Amino acid sequence: MDTATPAVTVALHDGASVIASSGQVDARRHGELLLPAVDRVLAEAGVKLDAVTGVVVGVGPGPYTGLRVGLVTAATFGSALAVPVHGICTLDGLAYAAGQDGLEGPFAVATDARRKEVYWARYEDARTRTGEPAVDRPADIAEALAGLPVAGQGAVLYPEAFPDARGPEHVAAGALAALAAERLAAGQELLEPQPLYLRRPDAQVPKNYKVVTPK
Repeated sequence: MDTATPAVTVALHDGASVIASSGQVDARRHGELLLPAVDRVLAEAGVKLDAVTGVVVGVGPGPYTGLRVGLVTAATFGSALAVPVHGICTLDGLAYAAGQDGLEGPFAVATDARRKEVYWARYEDARTRTGEPAVDRPADIAEALAGLPVAGQGAVLYPEAFPDARGPEHVAAGALAALAAERLAAGQELLEPQPLYLRRPDAQVPKNYKVVTPK
């Protein structure tokens, strides 16, 4: 599952292929949409939740509130089912999906970080990220990414900085699951299911906050 972007996306993977998936784009309703999506996917596959042997969750980078929904839900499932919970960088999942769509490297991935910024990373190919994810204003990285195709909603939102926009626009849990299964089969360690924020949350305590206590 992944809620690090406006897409609320869930998939069930059997280790070889995706057997059911769901995806809805709504940046304000992650909490409302995620559990019904899990129910739909399980129903489509004809299995119960207790058949799940592991959970993979996108760790971002992404906005604070939406990202937390997926991580907390994944942790809850892991605890209730006594199964491992693995993290995958959301940008890696999007890069993998772009590769499935036929995009060959090198290329970059960019998602909407709000505040007129993008979360982004550069890739040698669909499976190989070069460097760490970052958050920047599009104009500040346009020269560094000049000539590269850029997948993701960030490229669509800022065509003046990223003229060669490619799909997919949002990450899909099916690609996230397939990448995780591939890495696990190869004996690679996945990330801890901890949020990758890259910056402070939008919600903060106001400055000069006046504390009022009863006398």
